[in-house]
Amino acid sequence: MVMAVLEGIVMCFVLLIICVVGITDGPVGMVFFYEKEVQDKSIELGLTTRETINKRKTITFIALLVPQLLLVPLMVYLVNGASDFKAAAIQMTVIYVISGLFDRIFIDWYWVGKTKAWIIPGTEEMRPYIYGKTLIGKWVSTLIGFPILAVIIAWVVSKI
Repeated sequence: MVMAVLEGIVMCFVLLIICVVGITDGPVGMVFFYEKEVQDKSIELGLTTRETINKRKTITFIALLVPQLLLVPLMVYLVNGASDFKAAAIQMTVIYVISGLFDRIFIDWYWVGKTKAWIIPGTEEMRPYIYGKTLIGKWVSTLIGFPILAVIIAWVVSKI
């Protein structure tokens, strides 16, 4: 279980690196994580286009999904040696939830919500950038979606 916790921390750094790279030219580079009103305002201000938002969203989601769907199971099965469904599902759940909590608490609440790093010029009055249904959806995906994902992956691998 200690390894799963450490691997959860590794996944936090993977997420952090993706975010840092995503905002190297400013936070508008990851405006697709913001509410639609902020995206629309960024387009209206001439900071980006819908095409650029969609392109960066696709690239970022691939960069996020590949480690989640490949790296986590590889760590659990190859590094940790999980050999049964239950052990794999528990370990992947630990890893996913740790990285999800890091995303919700450090990235969303603190970094985006409390620092100036993610402020898009001209949209300051629209803060907080993550609220309402989006915020609830992110917490549901962290606390319910990630454990379900872990169970699905463990089940699929156990059938192979």
